[in-house]
Amino acid sequence: MGNSLGLNLLPSRGKLCNFDCIYCECGWNADGRDDRTLPTAEMVRSALEDKLSSCMLEGVPIDSITFAGDGEPTLNPEFAAIVDDTLRLRDAYYPDAGVTVLSNATTAGRREVFEALRKVDNPIMKIDAPSNELAALVNRPCGKYDVQEVVTNLEAFEGDFILQTMFLRGGGFDSAAPEVIGPWIDIVRRLRPREVMVYTLDRPTPMQGLEKLSEVEMRDLVKPLLDEGFKIQIKG
Repeated sequence: MGNSLGLNLLPSRGKLCNFDCIYCECGWNADGRDDRTLPTAEMVRSALEDKLSSCMLEGVPIDSITFAGDGEPTLNPEFAAIVDDTLRLRDAYYPDAGVTVLSNATTAGRREVFEALRKVDNPIMKIDAPSNELAALVNRPCGKYDVQEVVTNLEAFEGDFILQTMFLRGGGFDSAAPEVIGPWIDIVRRLRPREVMVYTLDRPTPMQGLEKLSEVEMRDLVKPLLDEGFKIQIKG
């Protein structure tokens, strides 16, 4: 995303997510339950305007205003209003910057979340595993999660989104295993996103013993898609 200004719509201490991924740089959900205070739309708008104003005065370049934070940003109940405020402030202060959302795609079926995601420049939606059983190993979803339902919800984007996938080994999961990579490729073909981002471990993980994949191995795994003309960003 270039020079990115991050927005955390979740508690300032700890983590709030409906996934508990074995590789999450924020740690386990159980380690961050002492804070459940979510910033309001008004708080985010005020803080963001102050930051954009100061960055503009100091000549700091901003390529992307990025919703990420310590967990799943779309869980904030005022997510849609915050996106609208962010777009207005972006237009006023940094009109050339993109607005990006990093999401696990679990809430994309909610009308207000979907409509907000359609407004941003870069909706980056995650699918790490092609089945519920495999997602239980790598993402450890909290509550109801159905991969096929997520895929169906993402079809409504009509390809105008970025699909993000973590490649790793460990915890009983292997992104390179035929039962993972084959069905995942089928999902990519079905969704036809405008771009695919595949990446691997780069920071400490809560589960020990996980292994990263090399850039060469990841490129080999996605070669069928590259040969078919898919735009794929590979981060080793």
